[in-house]
Amino acid sequence: MDRRSFLGSIGVAAVALQLPRPGTAVAKTTALVTSIAQLQSAINSATAGTTITLANGTYAVSSAITVSGRNGTSSAPITIQAETRGGVTLTGSQSFVMSNSSYITVSGFVFQQTSSFDLPSSCTRIRITRNDFQLGSAASHWLVVRGDDVKVDRNVFHDKSTIGCYLVIDGPSSTVMAKRTYILRNHFRDHSFSGSNGGEPIRLGVSSRALDTAGATVEYNLFERADGDPEGISVKSSGNTIRYNTIRDSLGGIVLRHGNNNRVEGNHLLAGSNGIRIYGNDHLIVNNYLGDLGSAGIVLGSGTVRDHTSDESAESRKGNDAPDRVTIVLNTLRNNAEGVVGESQRTLAPLACRISDNLLVGSSGSLVDMPYLGGITWSGNILWGSASNGNIPSGGFTRADPKLSAGTDGVYRLGTGSAAINATSMNHASRVTDDVDGHARTAPYDVGADEYSTATPVRRPLTAADVGPSAT
Repeated sequence: MDRRSFLGSIGVAAVALQLPRPGTAVAKTTALVTSIAQLQSAINSATAGTTITLANGTYAVSSAITVSGRNGTSSAPITIQAETRGGVTLTGSQSFVMSNSSYITVSGFVFQQTSSFDLPSSCTRIRITRNDFQLGSAASHWLVVRGDDVKVDRNVFHDKSTIGCYLVIDGPSSTVMAKRTYILRNHFRDHSFSGSNGGEPIRLGVSSRALDTAGATVEYNLFERADGDPEGISVKSSGNTIRYNTIRDSLGGIVLRHGNNNRVEGNHLLAGSNGIRIYGNDHLIVNNYLGDLGSAGIVLGSGTVRDHTSDESAESRKGNDAPDRVTIVLNTLRNNAEGVVGESQRTLAPLACRISDNLLVGSSGSLVDMPYLGGITWSGNILWGSASNGNIPSGGFTRADPKLSAGTDGVYRLGTGSAAINATSMNHASRVTDDVDGHARTAPYDVGADEYSTATPVRRPLTAADVGPSAT
């Protein structure tokens, strides 16, 4: 925010404004502060509609900045912001510590603390937006969400080399998830932890909470060089939507590790190591584009347990839940080390799963390697390239040329005369109405993630300009 929008000289200044709203008017105040002490004083007296701006500079925070018992409203939140985006750097052990608050927005800061930024369950409808997270090595997880209806948008998380996650969604108890978290247009990059586990960019739940419906939406986020864990988006809860994200040049993929009824839709996974790996029940995997991955595009896992239950032991809950009633349709898998594969290291096979109307193209290896075939229905898949078919049942595919052509964004789409056009074996209209590019699908649908069109894509793989503090 420009200094000229404030009154007089630098200090604490306030001016009453009016926020029109049908039937009423909400008073708003603005304050510019120049020290942590002034910031704390302004927070302590903040009411709905207050905007507090900390002047640009670097501030060593010797004791936490507390936000306690402060409540804005949906139309008049309490906003705590940097004077300009990225213009305020906070150092020290802690930054903001919140309790019993709602409708608070924190915007524009550079966080360089040595401990996590934790949003407790007593804080709801908090927005963390346009910040730069670069916490110290002593901080395990960088941002932890336990309260409901939190929005985390347009932040950048970067350059972590130690164990721990960039963003963790937990909950108020060991079995309950935070509800309706919205994770939008963030940039997760350069996580270089070299251990085998524990460096996820996003961990959405944990095994003890897996059966609880979180209802989170993770969309339009970019992951680059996210190499801290094979799980880039690690889902360990139920009822979430993971869509329109781009994972590029990363070890991590999208993993439905625990939980049920999650939707993975319209994501681009490009030139990395891992694709989409699935455990649990009733998931939908649709419209995803997976290209040039060093391992399989999609892994339909196996299990040590058939279904998790609320009364099982903690040890059993950590086990892999064999996939039941998982639907994998309308995805494009191109030039990966393998296409669709399974696992043989566990004894419980998938049951009542469907793999239909996907486009699998490869130049080497096998396109399908599924050790357990009995629990899967196959139909309408198109295979192409010099890669072998693998062990896909003969009635579940045709081998035909999809006539793929590379776009300026590197994505291969259907060309004129493609065998995939109007070739689906099923009616998918009840599940999906557009394609990975955001183009409307027209029945009969085309096989794979792309519905043939000469129009400019509405959605493309994301770049750094689409996410982070400066994104629109």
